[in-house]
Amino acid sequence: MSDSSINDDSNMDRTDDNEPSFAELLESYEAGMNEDLGVGDKIKGRVVAIDDHCVFVDTGTKADGMVDKEELLDEKGNLCCRLGDELELFVVAMDESEIRLSRAISGIGGIEILKDAYHNRIPIEGKVVAAIKGGFQVEVVKRRAFCPVSQMDVAYVEETEPYIGQTYSFLVTTLSENGRNIVLSRRKLLEQEQAKVRQAYLEQISPGEVVSGTVTRMMPYGAFVQLCPGLEGMVHISELGWSRLDKPQDAVCLGERIEAKVLKIETDAKGRPRISLSVKQATEDPWLTAARRFAIGTRLTGKVTRCADFGAFVEVAPGIEGLVHVSEMSYTRRVNKPRDMVSPGQSVAVMVKAIDPEARRMSLSMKEVEGDPWLDARERFPAGTVIEGVVEKKENFGFFINLAPGITGLLPMSKIKAAAADSGLERLKTGDRVKVSVSQIDTAQRRISLAPAREEADKNWRRFSSGANSSLGSLGEKLQQAMKNKQKD
Repeated sequence: MSDSSINDDSNMDRTDDNEPSFAELLESYEAGMNEDLGVGDKIKGRVVAIDDHCVFVDTGTKADGMVDKEELLDEKGNLCCRLGDELELFVVAMDESEIRLSRAISGIGGIEILKDAYHNRIPIEGKVVAAIKGGFQVEVVKRRAFCPVSQMDVAYVEETEPYIGQTYSFLVTTLSENGRNIVLSRRKLLEQEQAKVRQAYLEQISPGEVVSGTVTRMMPYGAFVQLCPGLEGMVHISELGWSRLDKPQDAVCLGERIEAKVLKIETDAKGRPRISLSVKQATEDPWLTAARRFAIGTRLTGKVTRCADFGAFVEVAPGIEGLVHVSEMSYTRRVNKPRDMVSPGQSVAVMVKAIDPEARRMSLSMKEVEGDPWLDARERFPAGTVIEGVVEKKENFGFFINLAPGITGLLPMSKIKAAAADSGLERLKTGDRVKVSVSQIDTAQRRISLAPAREEADKNWRRFSSGANSSLGSLGEKLQQAMKNKQKD
């Protein structure tokens, strides 16, 4: 052997410092292999070769898998994949040198094919032929099988018609009497797929993230949102919005697509995931901008949400409630109970009197919107004005007489007793009408002192009589003096 050949052989075992050796490449390749593959497993692999009869797929093991080309033809006979495409297939048979793959067992076959599908839990294709009592008649490998209605879908099946004539993949759950008793389940396959999708989804989300989903059902306490097939989250009614809600339907509707913030991810006693969501926390807190949007003196229209003994709460914007104290409800009416003025659900006009965003409080007034009747009371009711009013309330010290909406004066008991006996003032009842005159008015203190209309008239007459007598007396004195002067002459 020549020295050159020896050198060549030795060079085969050497590699450059920057390149991995063959042994390292082989070890790296084998490390990525999936040696736990078994019959019935579902794999996802890329098409590596196509010949006249088979499509070869990388299974992630040392051996490529083969699937009959006929299984991958569409209705027109065209191959529905090409090199590099990724396929999802089931392992239907394997040995040391070969792995057979299939989309699902289908076509014509004997009992042995059904046994393989049953024992290895390999999906089998079937066509739904008809709806029968308790379920569906399904044709599999030219044999009649039965799928209970509860096993046709993961959701409750109300209408059977949409399933008739459809071809699905099923699992064989019962195989007896030499193939004469075949029971199928499509639901188990769907649940398996959903479990994988659900697990992948749960690994991607965490509390604090905002997710999207579809409202699937509603209960009095909240709404359920489908986040992915087979996985729901629940939004409590208090988390559906910043506003107070009587029922979930006030905020969302079935089929609506919404965004929500993940609050908690827990598991129940059976190990099932429980996800708490919030729609309102996925949006900005309305109180953060309340001071800018609702300045003091701003007039708004809001909806009464609830009534308490001390006032009514009014929502002026989603999530923004203010209190109208009972004393701020009306200038023109004496309000004892808020429900005498408003009721929940009623729209009212209010004015902002005070706002504290940090404490999430707002003081509102209804009476400021309608206007203060005392502003022009002095012009409307000057002293001496005689007006007919209504007895509003009787007290020991006098009667309160309503003169106009929001304007009430006091007729003192001392003046009532001093009135003529035939005036009948003491016999007045609440609601009776009576003529009174304005004695004094103090708009700053919102007080009007009243007197019986006859008493005021008598005062006017006495003032007139006193002036008249004084004038006549002066004239008489002058006449007398003139008579005396004439007698002296």
